[in-house]
Amino acid sequence: MWLLHGLGWAMGWIAFLASSTYRRRFLENAALARVPGAQWRKAVGESGKMVAELPRLWMGSDVPIFWDGKEHVKAALELQRGIVFLTPHLGCFEVSAQAYAAAFGIHGKPMTVLFRPPRKAWLQAVVGAARQRPGLLTAPTTLAGVKQLIKALKSGRCIGLLPDQVPPEGMGVWAPFFGKNAYTMTLSARLALQTGATVLVAWCERLSWGRGFVVHVSPMAEVLSSDMQIAAGQINQSMERLICQLPSQYLWGYARYKTPRSTES
Repeated sequence: MWLLHGLGWAMGWIAFLASSTYRRRFLENAALARVPGAQWRKAVGESGKMVAELPRLWMGSDVPIFWDGKEHVKAALELQRGIVFLTPHLGCFEVSAQAYAAAFGIHGKPMTVLFRPPRKAWLQAVVGAARQRPGLLTAPTTLAGVKQLIKALKSGRCIGLLPDQVPPEGMGVWAPFFGKNAYTMTLSARLALQTGATVLVAWCERLSWGRGFVVHVSPMAEVLSSDMQIAAGQINQSMERLICQLPSQYLWGYARYKTPRSTES
């Protein structure tokens, strides 16, 4: 892993220097959040590490995983109301679901994650097999997938969502994210309110020199409003607080403020 991370760091900087579009978006997003120079420069390399570590996480042996807040997961499972895990594009979000599956999913409480398959056919089989593992299920980004998520929550199981991912047109609202309006999904709030599930925020910190990962879990600070506009703002603020804990591992190059794609395209 340390070697992959070293290669990934170089990849991150090559992408940053080679693409003016990516570099401009990266710097603009970091500036909105007032990220210090030392932190966003680290984030350039960390973004590359995220890509380079994927083959190891998908096809290699288990990696060292440590927990911070595991008791919150146990307490939520005991309530048997289901759990909605909200995870931003921070650190190694791929490991967050794997860690839950290994610790809880294989013991009868699997996690279902919303999953948009890659467009390239050859990659669909690889990614699909990597993410469909014991204790971890995937749901497509369709109406059938949403029904699968609802069923999981009503069965007392849990689901995982990336709430800072831009949803298709008509499936979100415009809400502030680091002071600028971003199209924000309402699905996570609707699912939690409709099923009475517990909402937990989680993110996975990447340790240096390939030493493993730390999964951080905590309850959401506020009770979600039934008003979707307000709820979207609450979720964005929660994600901001997580990101500010370690801005050097957020994907600042992600097009968070883009116009949502049409559901007809």
